Amino acid sequence: MYAKGDAEPTYRVQRLLLPVMADNNTPMPIDGACAEAVRDLIARRAEVAHSGVEVQAAEPLPWWRSLVRRLSHETPDAHHPAVPAVAGAPWQDRPSPERRGWRSRSAYLKGGEEPVAEVDYQTCMACRLGSVEQPYTLPRFQRRGLAAAALAALRAEHPGLSWHTLGGHIDGSPAFWDTVGADIPGGYRPRGVCAHVTPGG
Repeated sequence: MYAKGDAEPTYRVQRLLLPVMADNNTPMPIDGACAEAVRDLIARRAEVAHSGVEVQAAEPLPWWRSLVRRLSHETPDAHHPAVPAVAGAPWQDRPSPERRGWRSRSAYLKGGEEPVAEVDYQTCMACRLGSVEQPYTLPRFQRRGLAAAALAALRAEHPGLSWHTLGGHIDGSPAFWDTVGADIPGGYRPRGVCAHVTPGG
């Protein structure tokens, strides 16, 4: 991990440590002001700042390069630089720093520099499919509705789609996916992406 006295791990490192950190279904306690800020963030889920940066289509990687990227957790790369957050915007939409060809929807508490929740997504209007992958909420904000709010906002912005995941993260949270997928076309059940889009990575 990190030595005593070092800075706390960054958001991306915390995201990789999620299976170790999330050990039960009890929300971590947060103070009243913070809880109110989370409720406000959920209520403002339609207030999204779009980066204006177009997602670059992913170029096929040789098998060995893809393996190196996965093993080294290499993100982002020189062809797909991270896009800075828009100051003051509660929800932000920009190219995913982890999946080429995908977008990322992120939630920021007022004055926060790192997202408290984030999910990668991609849509194909030709096939009427929406794909989401790797939703993440910082441990102290989990089980408070932020991920569900992000998914609801994406469905509202892209009506008429059938919503799925690639399935790489479902094993650890079946109850979440059963809840958010109830009465939703596709139900967030695992499915590969269509031929028009890229699986990312």
